[in-house]
Amino acid sequence: MAIEVNRRYLFRMKAVRLLQIGKPLQNADVPTPEIGPHDVLIRVAAAGICHSDAHYRAGISKIDTLPITPGHEIAGIVEKVGDAVTNVAPGDRVCIHYLVRCGSCDFCRRGLEQFCQTVRMIGKHRDGGYAEFVKAPARNAFALPDEISFEVGAIMMCSSATSFHALNKARLKSGESVAIFGFGGLGFSALQLARALGCGNVYVVDINPAKLALAKKLGANPIDAKAGDPVAQIEEATGGKGVDVSLELVGSARTMRQAVQCLAPLGRAALVGLTAESMSLSPYTELINKEAEIIGVSDHLASELPTLLEFARSGKLHFPAEALRIVDLDAGPIDAALDALQDSIDHVRTVIRSDG
Repeated sequence: MAIEVNRRYLFRMKAVRLLQIGKPLQNADVPTPEIGPHDVLIRVAAAGICHSDAHYRAGISKIDTLPITPGHEIAGIVEKVGDAVTNVAPGDRVCIHYLVRCGSCDFCRRGLEQFCQTVRMIGKHRDGGYAEFVKAPARNAFALPDEISFEVGAIMMCSSATSFHALNKARLKSGESVAIFGFGGLGFSALQLARALGCGNVYVVDINPAKLALAKKLGANPIDAKAGDPVAQIEEATGGKGVDVSLELVGSARTMRQAVQCLAPLGRAALVGLTAESMSLSPYTELINKEAEIIGVSDHLASELPTLLEFARSGKLHFPAEALRIVDLDAGPIDAALDALQDSIDHVRTVIRSDG
């Protein structure tokens, strides 16, 4: 029999669900998930609203089965554990790695679970955190230190984790310069994580004055893309050299090309943003002659999360209250937050706070 926090069995719960592509989300009353021996049931305390969720709703990123409960940035309290679970216990504060993998294929054995042949993403392929409860394999639950709020713990599971993976893929070295294209949830994390890794000058490219002001406050050199070609601005700021590493976090062919064009010799451009657009480059001048690299970045790795959580626990990664917007677990405000992501919002991330 599964162990639980108390004897108050909750057979049904509130969830906010995607019923039809291109249509608003809907409030729903659904059964509380049943867990298996290797699973945990999490009482959701906070769930981040990611731009990917807007892509799922719009059909830009295909969802195979509907209805679905979105939400892949999740933190909460363990409500119940399966018989075989030993790494967490009821009452533990946790955050959830959203990639559910088989654990036995070649990619899983190499720690590259995003390429597992049977990988399922929480909030896309199976029900996610826009609900009072969510179930996940116990190995996907990571202890959330008391120093980190549930709201921050949730958004770290995508925006921060993906930025950290991008910096790792780009092999950022101490003292190297960085250009960050897009200063939303990923860019906000990327700036702080680059600092934590000992980078040199950081250039943040955006069009939103409030975000550029925040980037400057955090020690970056703001590059206003509305004021002129950001590549030319970065070249001027670096004395014509360019940057060692660039991160493209917008999801636009235009900014992807700019992320490549601003590279110094031996520079690495890590492309994170999603787009269906094609990108054209001049191979000789923009890649071959510089020995520059373009690196694709997909999701992140469970093995990276302990280091990421320690950065946050120690204060090297933080999200001040003014950077977040809090909404209730209700379809109306959640849909409005997804709509707002089509524009350049002033805050960094919207988070659903559940009173479960």
